[in-house]
Amino acid sequence: MSRTSKDTELARRLSRRNILGVAAGATAATIIGTATAQAAGRDHTQAPGKGHGHGHDHGHGKGKPVLPPGRLGIQLYSLRDKISTLGFAPVFAELEKYGYDEIELAGYTQGSAGPITLPQLKRLAKDHGLNPIGSHVGYYDDNNPGAYTFAQNLEKVLDDAQALGLKHIGTASGPFRYGSTVDGWKRAADDFNKYGAAARKRGMKFYQHNHAEEFSFATDKPKVRLYDVLLAETDPDLVYLELDIYWAYCAQFRFSKRVDGTKAPLDPLKYVLKHPNRYPLFHVKDGVRDDTTRDGYRMSDVGDGDIDYTTFLSKVTNRTHHGRTYHHWQAEHDNPVESLAFARKSSEHLHSLREGRCGD
Repeated sequence: MSRTSKDTELARRLSRRNILGVAAGATAATIIGTATAQAAGRDHTQAPGKGHGHGHDHGHGKGKPVLPPGRLGIQLYSLRDKISTLGFAPVFAELEKYGYDEIELAGYTQGSAGPITLPQLKRLAKDHGLNPIGSHVGYYDDNNPGAYTFAQNLEKVLDDAQALGLKHIGTASGPFRYGSTVDGWKRAADDFNKYGAAARKRGMKFYQHNHAEEFSFATDKPKVRLYDVLLAETDPDLVYLELDIYWAYCAQFRFSKRVDGTKAPLDPLKYVLKHPNRYPLFHVKDGVRDDTTRDGYRMSDVGDGDIDYTTFLSKVTNRTHHGRTYHHWQAEHDNPVESLAFARKSSEHLHSLREGRCGD
């Protein structure tokens, strides 16, 4: 079943949310072994174990761990190549070794690895100690009434999320269905309130994941930031946000000035601290600062970039109500060089962070 939403204004962003079939070129054992060897070659430290008794605090420096126990996940889009060839089972086995607690889904199929049912997928995750915390589904495809999107098949989307036992169900589609005007985003906010109300009836939270463009300005009112419209027009008890920290910092680079050149300060951390209960989920994605690029950053493995995650995680977890138990942190890279090595390195880096190791 296709998970594609044909969002015409953000097609490039949304198309990356599909689990695509990739031709298998080696056996599962060979690929897993190669990835593990590559990861070991880059970093000879031991991967952290699971939180129950062996390893989340594995001695990288002194001080309180920045990452709360039991809250590290990974967006499976980052591992789509391995899922499409090997299937969920060997990928989940590796994630368990690397110390992950949670997974965020980006499709429920496994390509050439063969069919899998939702109950099987749920059981497989549980067997490897991985909590399916959320899932990305397209917002709309108005040209296809049968599309697997919130707008076209809300009840089916929620049925599947419920079958998987998800606590959050959301979209990485931007709210551009009706354009980039204030009224257009108010209409999109009405849609999101509807989906949030339906999800809440089933004990789930509906959420939206940002890219940089959500922080741009309305075409009809260029002093108004579109993301602020979304926050103001959605019911905080029905619509939640998943902050992609990397894209938010790209937005800071791109949209800290209005079209007329006047300053419009943008601080991703301040959004969270002002509305902490609206951000149950985060994407932990890193980037090397490069002012010569459009976005101001080049995406990198977590720990290889310039985004200060020690400060960001510390402030969110220590300054928000129930900060260490409410928020969930999902590692992600859109196109990692080696996806399993990325997953391993990200876990090692995030578990190694200690408060007070860099400037606050």
